[in-house]
Amino acid sequence: MALISVNFDKFNIKNPIMTASGTYGYNDEYDDFIDVSKLGAVVTKAISLKPREGNKHTRIFETKAGLINSIGLENVGIENFLSDKLPVLKEKNIDFVMNLAGSTIDEYIELAKICEANKIKAIELNVSCPNVKSGCLEFGTDEATLFELVLAVRKEYSGFLIVKLTPNVTSIEKIGLAAQKAGADAVSAINTLKGLSIKIDYFNGEYNKTVVQGGYSGKGIKPVALSCVYRLSKVLDIPIIGIGGIETLDDVLEYLSAGAEAVQIGTANFTHPETAEKLVNELDRYIEKNDFKDLDELKRKLRE
Repeated sequence: MALISVNFDKFNIKNPIMTASGTYGYNDEYDDFIDVSKLGAVVTKAISLKPREGNKHTRIFETKAGLINSIGLENVGIENFLSDKLPVLKEKNIDFVMNLAGSTIDEYIELAKICEANKIKAIELNVSCPNVKSGCLEFGTDEATLFELVLAVRKEYSGFLIVKLTPNVTSIEKIGLAAQKAGADAVSAINTLKGLSIKIDYFNGEYNKTVVQGGYSGKGIKPVALSCVYRLSKVLDIPIIGIGGIETLDDVLEYLSAGAEAVQIGTANFTHPETAEKLVNELDRYIEKNDFKDLDELKRKLRE
């Protein structure tokens, strides 16, 4: 497996296959399906300063090419994560990235300080979730605001800092450049697209409608995500982690070709929970079968 390791500045992982925040859990929830320790890294559910209950209405709605989620960043809060979830990650030797979500810059700063004090190796700033009333997406759609936020976090946190970008902007390149200029070590792209689904039932002369508005993810967003990764690769000097509709080895190769250094598996985890480990094994065999020296050589060939 050494052939497919990824050496980021400050953060080295076994391979480029990660799980996306919100689709995996906190630590070993997928233990019944896969050997979690084989993954490049697990990205935790978004963690806020205090526990959050999430949204009250319908949270998940399946579509023909993915799903709409409106969970609202339900989570246990950082204190409970550190006391209950972190020990399991350490005990089982699971590499992880802590996804952080705040409503204000001060909240992000406090979260960063806590991560620094607890020697968390890598964090991912959630500045792009469309499912909450304040914070997150508000920071990720304005380059000046994002620059201020990332700069403030960078001053408090010395580990590997990833900024998760939204596609719900006019120019993702400008947003990515702002994150890079402020001190981000990498960006992940993309978070969910704004979407809406409606289910209509007609019974006894009356329509009954279920409407779910939130973040659209899954196979259907892959062309958008690939475009964002490709465009970011043309302007950024920091690594890009690709996210969006990844299910197969071909999907992974396409993201690497577009400029991604690693990928995150999201919605596929729900329908085929073995996907991430399967892709680790398939990528390793692919490199060996085709006589590539390592993952870096494969990336160079894909980008020629």
